[in-house]
Amino acid sequence: MKAEWVKRHCPLCGQHGDSPVFAESTIDLDKLDEFAFASRKLPEYMHPRLIECSQCGILYGNPVLSPETLASAYEGAAFDSGSEAHYAGATYAGWVRRILRRLPDRNGALDIGAGDGAFLEELLNLGFQDVTGIEPSSAPIASAKPSIQPLIRSGFFQPEDFPGAALSLITCFQTMEHVPDPLATARGAFGLLKPGGAFLMVAHNRKSVSARLLGLKSPIFDVEHLQLFCPATARQLLDRAGFRDVTVSSLWNRYPVSYWIKLLPLPGRVKRSLFGLLRPSGVGRIPLALPAGNLICVGFK
Repeated sequence: MKAEWVKRHCPLCGQHGDSPVFAESTIDLDKLDEFAFASRKLPEYMHPRLIECSQCGILYGNPVLSPETLASAYEGAAFDSGSEAHYAGATYAGWVRRILRRLPDRNGALDIGAGDGAFLEELLNLGFQDVTGIEPSSAPIASAKPSIQPLIRSGFFQPEDFPGAALSLITCFQTMEHVPDPLATARGAFGLLKPGGAFLMVAHNRKSVSARLLGLKSPIFDVEHLQLFCPATARQLLDRAGFRDVTVSSLWNRYPVSYWIKLLPLPGRVKRSLFGLLRPSGVGRIPLALPAGNLICVGFK
């Protein structure tokens, strides 16, 4: 992996003065494999140098891998989490049902970071029309169902690729940590929504109980994550982007037992052995809902 590093200001408030270092970088590029930039992978417990902004409180990497480096890494990332993606899609669809009555209609929905399109299928089942996904990695798109694959555009979210004020719902699930400019992404989403449309975002909560207990052994501290949110900074993000009636809640995720094993801070060999044994077994396939330290945030235009 040929890497280029870039320095940055705070991605939420633009602060570029002195802020405390939360943790020094632990990234070793030679130890990254084809799953390093994949979704729902085995954690490597690597992260960039992390700064805690003294003005807004967001935790962000500085320096970080350049957008060009990240684009190449995501494009070639492997994918093996299709079953987990469908569990996640079902969870997120439950939250969409809660806001359906507030939406202007069900015509026009966009999912940023769509993976194999599992959530797009949920949107279609909910009656949405003109559904689109954006996904930078080739492997999950290739794994999508034949009926869903044409709905997924390869690449990164660019607001100018879509007509303004034409969408009723935009979703972004555990993707905002990965984008170089989360505020620009949120503002871009705002401009594409119809009046009354909603932006639904899921993000890791760096101040959750699990993150506090595990510290830097929490899987949220990752080479892919350019910034990490908490309830206050997630709300700030949507407020600064122009959204109203913003709510931020804790999310219970439902996954098979085998997936939860992947996230435990165990030695790599032990974890791989347990995961390999449990994944095909009856016990490993049992769904289990847990408060895994994620936030679900919604704002309206």
